[in-house]
Amino acid sequence: MTLPVDWNLQETARRRDTYYAASQKKFVPFAKPMVFKKGSMQYLWDEAGNRYTDLLGMNVCISVGHAHPKVVGAAMAQAQDLTHCTTMFYHPVPAHFAEELAAVMPNPKGDIEWVVHFTNSGAEAVDLALTMARDYTGNADILALRTAYHGPTAAAQSVTGIAGWRHAGMPGNVAFVAEPNQYRGIFGENAGAAPYLDEIGRTIATATTGRIAGMIVESVQGYGGIIEMPKGYLTGAAERTRAAGGLFIVDEVQAGFGRTGDHMWGFEADGVIPDIVVMAKGIGNGFPLGAVVAQKHVAAPMAEKFMFHTYGANPTSCAAGRAVLQVLREDRVQDNARTVGAALLARLQDLKQRHPKIGDVRGRGLMLAFEMVKDRKTKEPDPETTAKVFEACRESRLILSKSGPYQSCLRMVPPMCLTMEDVETVAEGLDRAFTLAARG
Repeated sequence: MTLPVDWNLQETARRRDTYYAASQKKFVPFAKPMVFKKGSMQYLWDEAGNRYTDLLGMNVCISVGHAHPKVVGAAMAQAQDLTHCTTMFYHPVPAHFAEELAAVMPNPKGDIEWVVHFTNSGAEAVDLALTMARDYTGNADILALRTAYHGPTAAAQSVTGIAGWRHAGMPGNVAFVAEPNQYRGIFGENAGAAPYLDEIGRTIATATTGRIAGMIVESVQGYGGIIEMPKGYLTGAAERTRAAGGLFIVDEVQAGFGRTGDHMWGFEADGVIPDIVVMAKGIGNGFPLGAVVAQKHVAAPMAEKFMFHTYGANPTSCAAGRAVLQVLREDRVQDNARTVGAALLARLQDLKQRHPKIGDVRGRGLMLAFEMVKDRKTKEPDPETTAKVFEACRESRLILSKSGPYQSCLRMVPPMCLTMEDVETVAEGLDRAFTLAARG
């Protein structure tokens, strides 16, 4: 029996509670459930017709806008011809997309050959990147950063440095390095890159065999609370990784595709060229898709054994991905992320001056965050206030996310079509939410 779709909020909540496994019911943001029925560009509508400004981008998946007509049109056209084609057979759409992705990778001297392996998701791409590094180097140990998030699959969990995302029985051979947090890092505020680079050397010398397969780093930590890597960190980390026999892997799942505003890829701000780049989320603007883009010689040893992702090169998702690249270019989405993001950051800084619970405001482009503290001097995390402000944002018709290792950050990663007019709406809504939260 096929049931008609019932948009009743209570019935939807009942069905989830009854039929979803416990593992799929945990990841819920608000105290009371929400149902979204429609999305258009930077806006969402619930089942009652209320409009919200989406500052979450459906978990950073919506890059160029909900239901963007060019993306939807490209996917629909492909799905009507052939919805799926296994990679056992050749199809021009994913082949074209691979060429187009390679063309937007950095290649300053023209001597790098980039190759692409499409996956179903970012977590699968991380798994593949780790396997690729271990195959290429013959080494097992991987370095990752504390407070990093790389995905929920077993291997991706193993390099995730947040306890709430880690389950028993994950693969080993992972050593964690202190993240270069310039607000609350172990070396104090604004300590720069140098002491954290020294930590990489100490970790290699004490927690690995001395020879590593690689190091994986988010160019801007997303779920960890929008933690930017300080100038020189990515370059220095790559040097130390390669000196120990490893490959430098950059996770651009959240920061990529122009989101930071200044560059297509977050790592480009530091001038580093990774050996492997992991990407997903915004790559498909809501269509399930991920990719590992690697230097050709690094990927070559993988030819010795099979590696397969059932929907990885799905032509419908790849058609959507091609359209995303087209929209990014034609609509100057990256430029918009830079200018609108800068305006929003300025308004967030202004809110910090008026709301003492805000300890820090940070980010680049349309990848921004508040961090809440009980006291600005002690910097003690304040997840309680974060939760109150978060719930009050719902009343202001703003959708964002709680994040960070202490759930004390409010993360803003909206569709990159957010406008200057939206900046005013967001700032006013946040101001109301902080005021409401302060009243208890």
